[in-house]
Amino acid sequence: MANPYQKYKTTAVQSASREKILLMLYEGAIKFTKLAIQACEQKKIADRGMNIGRAYDIIMELNNTLDHKVGGEISKNLESLYIFILEQYTKANISGNPEPLKSNLKMLETLYQGWIQAVEKLKKEQEGGKP
Repeated sequence: MANPYQKYKTTAVQSASREKILLMLYEGAIKFTKLAIQACEQKKIADRGMNIGRAYDIIMELNNTLDHKVGGEISKNLESLYIFILEQYTKANISGNPEPLKSNLKMLETLYQGWIQAVEKLKKEQEGGKP
């Protein structure tokens, strides 16, 4: 791994907290969804498929890591939402229509903002508990 930037990225991911990794996954899904929208609008079929595939994989990973024992109703609702998002990616990839991607982008950005607030609240609670 001669590329210093790649080494930095690898170290950043390996040393990140679970909360930071969650936010990084959402950032990736948002980034690839935006790139897929651009590819749809520019009629770049290969780029559309590649970026949808990357975003799809991230959402699949988020879905696979849900802990239903701990998360209860919230994880059940997230699972339903993730499955819907995955279906929208498939629909956009087959049709070439960017609208399902735009819908996904809004949902992902809303979820991302919610997770940012949750992580900040958690940090404040942890800091408040320290002597």
